[in-house]
Amino acid sequence: MAGSLREINLEEGRPTADRAIRRLTFELSRSVTLGTAVVKIIHGYGSSGAGGRIRIEARDYLSRLKTRGDIQDFIPGEEFSIFSESTRHAFAVCDSLRKDRDLERHNNGVTFIVL
Repeated sequence: MAGSLREINLEEGRPTADRAIRRLTFELSRSVTLGTAVVKIIHGYGSSGAGGRIRIEARDYLSRLKTRGDIQDFIPGEEFSIFSESTRHAFAVCDSLRKDRDLERHNNGVTFIVL
């Protein structure tokens, strides 16, 4: 049985990048407790000047978590495609991703985290 998907908007309230990363840390921990398979974060891409910093910091943080083995993988929205091996693996653990509105949209304002 495939696990569930949670969506978290890190831009909500226009936080600083540091505050957004603290929230991401909390939400990832909470997602593990809830048994969530994949977390989709909305961080923006920088058109307003704030989302770009959150995107960069979040992806750097996720890279460190992946290296430590704290998460399985993360997929930048611009790579969220049926042609991506990481995306196909994510489908196997969370079937509802197949219906996500950002599939094949190359949206660099989101990132998918496989727990």
